[in-house]
Order: sequence, then C-alpha cells, then structure tokens
Amino acid sequence: MSFSFTNPEPDRDDQSFSFTGSDPADIDRQLQTITDMAHEILRLVANVRSQINT
Repeated sequence: MSFSFTNPEPDRDDQSFSFTGSDPADIDRQLQTITDMAHEILRLVANVRSQINT
C-alpha cells in the first residue's frame, strides 16, 4: 500500500491524499485505525484544555 499527497504545499487548504493497495479491506482497516487515533488525540487535547482552564 502507498500513501501520497497530491498537493503537499503546506500553505494550501485544498491538500488531498490517496491510498492505493491491493486489498480494499486492509485500506479500510488502516483508515479506521487512523480515525480512532485522531479521536483519541482530540479527546486528550480536550482533557488537557479543561485542566488548564480550571
């Protein structure tokens, strides 16, 4: 599987990326793992913010 940015310029809002691979189910699992990690990061950030604000 490969992962690539089609427009890697950091100052652009229209960045996109694509996944390629032979097994769509594997790509779906990896995307779900990334989603789960992102949710956990956001949860931890919210926790830290609440601790800072109290």
